[in-house]
Amino acid sequence: MAEQKEKRPYVPLPVSAEAAGTAPGRGRLTGKRILIVGGGQRTVDATTDPVGNGRAMSLLFAREGAHVAIADMDTESANATLNQLTAEGGKAVAITADISKPDQVEKMVGDAHTALGGLDGIVLNVGIGAGMRLDGSTPDLWDQVLAVNLRGPMLACRAALPVMADGGAILFISSVASMKPGSRMPSYDASKAALGGLMRHVALEAEPKAIRANIVAPGLIDTPLGRLSSQGRPSRARTNIPGGRQGTGWEVAYAALFLMSGEASYVNGQILAVDAGLTTIR
Repeated sequence: MAEQKEKRPYVPLPVSAEAAGTAPGRGRLTGKRILIVGGGQRTVDATTDPVGNGRAMSLLFAREGAHVAIADMDTESANATLNQLTAEGGKAVAITADISKPDQVEKMVGDAHTALGGLDGIVLNVGIGAGMRLDGSTPDLWDQVLAVNLRGPMLACRAALPVMADGGAILFISSVASMKPGSRMPSYDASKAALGGLMRHVALEAEPKAIRANIVAPGLIDTPLGRLSSQGRPSRARTNIPGGRQGTGWEVAYAALFLMSGEASYVNGQILAVDAGLTTIR
């Protein structure tokens, strides 16, 4: 009888200094001028909230030497990110803008370009969800979600491309819900999937200026918005994630940092899932 191999104990994914947001900056974005749309974050419980993706990117990019424009429809939240960033010695400005409003998108890009003295990159970290399942998806809710998640990024790219510096980068924040049904909200899944088509077209139109366009697709990330989603759908928190834990906003931010930096100068038109393998080995 063949000897059975001893089962190896389960080892969860470690939380590195980068994943915890405590690693020092390394100058990877020195001199870059970057607009982060959605640089604030939702407040669920101010005493226990972890960092959100947008705030983590704003803080990290500044630590890495970028001059950041933090745009958000929530002025108070954008200013909170700004205050934390400047307290660390970073350079930033805050801009209030609702990406679902075309006139505000134009003004946001113009204000960022003026305040930063140019524009080398833009991150589109926006997303709302509404309408559970098809029977809860009304036409109005569908249009509301796509106006923010898809039309808004299109308008931002349309406004930004003509004024961006050559060799810049555009990053869309999508979701693994674009790859497999998970949110239970058809409008959200469909809008995040459609970002792939938009991203590839932007990469094509931006080619003459050597501006790259890519996507980061986060999986289950422990952010204030993630915790709010788990309250509405408790099964989310019980998902069998490879590595045994949800990700952090910092882990999303470091993936974004790579794609916005010169380290990714030959990466264009691609989708990077930050999900511990949820979409590939589960």
